[in-house]
Amino acid sequence: MSDTADTASGPVLDIAGARATIRLNRPKHLNRLQAEDLGALVKLFDRIEADPAIRVLVLTGTGRAFSAGYDLNSVAERAVSANEQQSAGSAFEVVVNRLEDLGVPTICRLNGGVYGGSTDLALACDFRIGVDTAEMFMPAARLGLHYYRSGIKRYVTRLGVDNAKKLFLTAQKISAPEMLRIGYLTAMVPVEFLDEEVDKLAGVLAGNAPQAMRGMKRAINEFARGELDEQAADQRHRDSMRGDEIKEGIKAFAEKRPPKF
Repeated sequence: MSDTADTASGPVLDIAGARATIRLNRPKHLNRLQAEDLGALVKLFDRIEADPAIRVLVLTGTGRAFSAGYDLNSVAERAVSANEQQSAGSAFEVVVNRLEDLGVPTICRLNGGVYGGSTDLALACDFRIGVDTAEMFMPAARLGLHYYRSGIKRYVTRLGVDNAKKLFLTAQKISAPEMLRIGYLTAMVPVEFLDEEVDKLAGVLAGNAPQAMRGMKRAINEFARGELDEQAADQRHRDSMRGDEIKEGIKAFAEKRPPKF
């Protein structure tokens, strides 16, 4: 995967077979997200989810960083505005929550550092594979910003209370080994092996039963939030026992071949 681009732009979508890749593409500004990028990302998420041929999404960045987060100038403009309006945090929160709930499994390919709100964007992905030179930094406490509720909840449910406190309250930068230790990274690799590791995981996810994964991902996220829809989860389980996916899965297992979902 290329980590370079000729010109800066909004998020770039590439579809290759069952895999979709979204690349943040403002490398000179460490892929800092602009207001117009937020709506573009939601539209791309909708497009990916509507295409049954897409089985996995990889989210990454161009250049030496994954993303520097949301444009602070936009945050500052809202902070001094006399008129109450949707906060920059609220607009960003919509995008991150949409990514977390995406029906297809998601991998964040952390090609470098991840900062500010983009630490939450990456955390909303199901898996995070990062280079061993990566770092992360959540500066909210230094900026006088109370982070949005769902972002804090995601940190707590995925990383634990103590790690969430350390990252939010100290606003200290941590390195890739520490990111791996606390569970922020699913895997850490030298840069030359990043694509190999991402491709391997993407291939596994693309080969599994899409409807079963979609339903289980939803249940796992709801469990983590303490918001499980038990009736819906039970119905999905019952439906799966009579569905085409389980018929193919059992047949493939008996025939000692990969299933074709």
